[in-house]
Amino acid sequence: MSDVMPETAPDAVAETVPDTVRETIPETDPAAVPETYHPAAPAPLGVERVPTGHPSVDAGLERLADADHLPADGHLEVYEDVHRGLREALAALDARPQPSPSYENRS
Repeated sequence: MSDVMPETAPDAVAETVPDTVRETIPETDPAAVPETYHPAAPAPLGVERVPTGHPSVDAGLERLADADHLPADGHLEVYEDVHRGLREALAALDARPQPSPSYENRS
C-alpha cells in the first residue's frame, strides 16, 4: 500500500471545510498588503571586539565592523574575507620556521 496521498484540487478542499471553521479563517485583502518590502536599515550589533594581540587576527576583527554598515546581502563578502584571513593566520602558525641565515665566525 502506498503512503502517497492523491492530489486534491483546492476547490475540493475548500468544500470540505465546515462553515464554522471557514468563518474563523481571515481572508487576506490584497489592498492591505504593502506592495514593497522595506527592511530595516543596517545597524551595528554592538558586539565588543577585544584585541587578541595578533595583528592579522585583530585586523580581521576590525574588518567585521564593516558588516555593521552593510545590508545583510553584503555581509557574506566581509565574512568570507575575514574567514580567509583567519585561515591564513592559522596556516602561518603551522608553517615551519625558516632557518636563520648563518654567519661565519671568523677569528
